[in-house]
Amino acid sequence: MIGNDIVDLAQASVDSDWKRKGFLDKIFNLEEQFMISSGIHHSVIVWLLWSMKESAYKIYSREAKLREFAPLKLQCSNLIIHDNTATGNVAYDNELYYTKSFFDENYIHTVASAKPEELEKVEIKIIGHALFDYKKTKPASVSHHGAYLALVYL
Repeated sequence: MIGNDIVDLAQASVDSDWKRKGFLDKIFNLEEQFMISSGIHHSVIVWLLWSMKESAYKIYSREAKLREFAPLKLQCSNLIIHDNTATGNVAYDNELYYTKSFFDENYIHTVASAKPEELEKVEIKIIGHALFDYKKTKPASVSHHGAYLALVYL
């Protein structure tokens, strides 16, 4: 099973002030907060970690049939950033998810799977919020935020 999340960075800057008091404490553990504070692009790391957590949560919630988004229970680790990509892991309730992220100046997109080999097989389509019936294309996972729609196919 695949999960994905896209963050429109322009929309996120309007909707969420991650610098406000208490925001980071509600979403990120101390190790994750260290990752955020030790980088030079703090906001990119915030939304990268957020998209990792969201993409893993989407898998877990479908498998467990539970709708409890508790960001602190989702723990990101093994984050490796190289140019415009990143890989990492997300642990949640005794499950481990592998993530692969892509980013540029407009968005961050993360795909997660419990099987790392699935990440190499996915086809990703990121488009502007177009009015078309993407359901007919049978994506394995759908995410949208701001101006972007992300479809992932297996």
